[in-house]
Amino acid sequence: MIRRIVAYADGDDLVASRDFYVEVLGMEVAMEDPVLGLRSPADPAAQVLIPPPGMEDPAPRFGVDVGEPAAVDAAHAEALRRGLRVVHPLTDEPWGVRRFFVEDPSGTVVNVLAHLPRR
Repeated sequence: MIRRIVAYADGDDLVASRDFYVEVLGMEVAMEDPVLGLRSPADPAAQVLIPPPGMEDPAPRFGVDVGEPAAVDAAHAEALRRGLRVVHPLTDEPWGVRRFFVEDPSGTVVNVLAHLPRR
């Protein structure tokens, strides 16, 4: 079950980006570490993530939240079975997500993720 699809923006100037999305577009800050996460006050699933320069190489174009860590594992296994290029390994990140990056058949890098259960 896909919970949300999250757009990524470039993060050359995080302060200016934060000001733009908050002051011009009316978004709210959802998180600032490890990435700047902004969301719609009316629909928290409408989000933009802005990683700092150099955090993710290659940087994904967007993220797909598949709902559960087991779904991340299943998508990873299917990507490997199909011979797709995984460009960031399956990882449990310290900020509470399980994810991997994969290139789609046209070369677009996609972050496939789910939040880990809170401990």
